[in-house]
Amino acid sequence: MITESDTVEIRQTLNEILVKLFRNINDIEERAIQTEEYKGVTTNDMHVVEAIGLGSPKNMTAVAKSLGVTTGTLTIAVNSLVKKGFVDRVRSEEDRRVVLVSLSAKGIRAYEHHQRFHEEMIEAVVGQLTEEEKVVLEKALRNLNNFFMDKNK
Repeated sequence: MITESDTVEIRQTLNEILVKLFRNINDIEERAIQTEEYKGVTTNDMHVVEAIGLGSPKNMTAVAKSLGVTTGTLTIAVNSLVKKGFVDRVRSEEDRRVVLVSLSAKGIRAYEHHQRFHEEMIEAVVGQLTEEEKVVLEKALRNLNNFFMDKNK
């Protein structure tokens, strides 16, 4: 039986783990990105690359919305990624006011490199869990994400 003292201790432990986890994810993700080929690419750059994704070109407004940033903020990031050779930018043939972005060959390699990091991270988390534990973890992380989404409104 879990006592009130146990509950307090669990909450303190969870707080410590979450604080360290967020710090470590940012630090490790930054280091995982920094290979010889991707020198000078930031975590923010990789998040833009991830939002652009593979496949057909996307308009800047859609990418900005998916990242939760303004089009102006995205433009600054995309300008940098174009200079670094990760992103291609073209005007839409249907509406010349619309700017479309897609990943260059280098950008696709960076995207795939970053995806491998995410896959390794997920495997490290769920690799030893039972199916029931995976369901509980998913629910807990969904609740945490909802908390952050509510705070971000």
